[in-house]
Amino acid sequence: MRVRSVALFTGLFFAAAFFAAAPACAQTSAQNGKLKIHVSPKQAYVFVDGKAIRDGSQTIDLPAGTHSVGVYNYGYLAKTQDVQINAGESKELNVALPASGEKVSGPFSDIEFNGHPRAAVLLNGTTPDYFVGHVDEFDWDWIWHQRLLVKPGTYHVIVTQEGNTIWSGDVTAKAGQRTIIDLNNNGAMKTKEWKEGLNMGPQPRFHAGVASATVPIAPVSANLTAQQTQLNCGQSTELKWNATDAASISITDLGNVPAQGDRTVSPTKNTTYELTATGPGGTVRQDAAVAVNSHPTVTLTLSQPEVRYHKVGDKVVQQDATTLNWSVSNANSVRLDPFGSEGMSGSQTIEATPRQTNDGPVNENVTYTLTSANACGGTTTRTATLHVIGSIDPAPGITIASVFYPTDYPRKNHPKVGLVRSEEHMLAKLATDFQSYTQYEKNAKLTLVAHSDVRASKKYNRKLSERRAVLVKDYLIAHGIAPDKIETRAMGKEQQLDVKEVEKLQMKDSEKPEKWMMRQTKATWLAYNRRVDVVLEPNGQQSAEAYPNDEPDARILWVRKVPSLKAVESAAKMAASVEQARARSSGN
Repeated sequence: MRVRSVALFTGLFFAAAFFAAAPACAQTSAQNGKLKIHVSPKQAYVFVDGKAIRDGSQTIDLPAGTHSVGVYNYGYLAKTQDVQINAGESKELNVALPASGEKVSGPFSDIEFNGHPRAAVLLNGTTPDYFVGHVDEFDWDWIWHQRLLVKPGTYHVIVTQEGNTIWSGDVTAKAGQRTIIDLNNNGAMKTKEWKEGLNMGPQPRFHAGVASATVPIAPVSANLTAQQTQLNCGQSTELKWNATDAASISITDLGNVPAQGDRTVSPTKNTTYELTATGPGGTVRQDAAVAVNSHPTVTLTLSQPEVRYHKVGDKVVQQDATTLNWSVSNANSVRLDPFGSEGMSGSQTIEATPRQTNDGPVNENVTYTLTSANACGGTTTRTATLHVIGSIDPAPGITIASVFYPTDYPRKNHPKVGLVRSEEHMLAKLATDFQSYTQYEKNAKLTLVAHSDVRASKKYNRKLSERRAVLVKDYLIAHGIAPDKIETRAMGKEQQLDVKEVEKLQMKDSEKPEKWMMRQTKATWLAYNRRVDVVLEPNGQQSAEAYPNDEPDARILWVRKVPSLKAVESAAKMAASVEQARARSSGN
């Protein structure tokens, strides 16, 4: 719109009228149709299928089909729509753009062009969204002012029409300076001082007169915030942003986004989200850093770090237990070896169970390892060590043998006399063995079954056998066996061993009987039935009915006649002296 004289202005007016009436596309075809478009404001520029056509209302020759038609004018909201063009037909389209945007403040730099007046000017982008005006709005500054005002900075300028780039290049704008680009001379640039740009007040986004135009380009502004900047793995935060005067907005990991919005994100590592907003007025970048704690937090403890284990034979007589407790946060998987996958928190009762199986002392460590992980690649491992102590012992040996009495002992008037030395010795060992055995079998008991030979009445023999059982019981209690561990039964002369059974017992006896026993079968049979059998419960093991043939007091136990009290006591003492002699002999 450069006016140098009235004649020149008149010539340009008629030339503009001619071009406005002429089709934008010179070549026509029977397959084409026409788009008659009317725009407001009248300076608005038309793009078809992303290509700059020209400014103002016009008739455009287009191939039949669907076309994207956009109308743009800086300072106004653009409008785009798909238009169906039919061959040989005209389509009319009226587009009015609403004004938008606040005034823009300086300081300013001015960009001026020479040549190609109908070409579109784009700043910092290649799409119509970066359109700021056409060359004829920015090519004169004399009586009338046609100005493209920009803030100081570097701008990439593209001048284009009909899909052709007329010129592109970078322009570094400085406040109070005009840059003139000669499009007819390959974009040759020169700069001039332009002090007016330093003091200009706020300018409306678009102002056009009869032969003037002012287009101040607003700088891009943007803001990006994260609601929470410190996260554990798996947690989320909300990003909020807004941008103004931007044609393109993108955020790291989110891609292109609208000018304003929010988005929930769940980063798996420390992430800096960068918003990049680009428009004709430049590029702005905003950061929001979110730190992600990728380390799981773990506790693993034992309520008792040391437990005891005791096994006797095939029975575990002591097996302490402890509780393994754990708690995990900031993780999504937990493995507790040797158990496997577990929840985020829990407890496990652990009994003392050593790997050792052979007899001997137990002293082992068992290590439990908890490994937690999360989707952020973080892992944490903790261990807890259990100390198992104790022993594995063989099953205790216990020898039980029947107890034999002299004829008619213990007497009613001497109920404490009758256990001779050899039988007391055997019972003392039984008491010791039984107490050890109860560690192996806590329910163990002894049943004392007392007998008498067939002589005398049934009633008499019942009482006699009762005294025999009681005397054995009292002896065992005196040697440490609890009373509730002993039961007694008096059989009297019932359930006698017969002669044949006695003979078999004698044959099995490693200590062969004396000849006098072999010669007097009946006396031997009677002696074998003056006894107390011992039964080990609950397994029912019964004492061996082995006569003490090798003991010094064997004869007094065997004789059929009732020995005197003195004889019984004397035999017991004699047996004790013989035992002492044997002990001395063994020691030598």
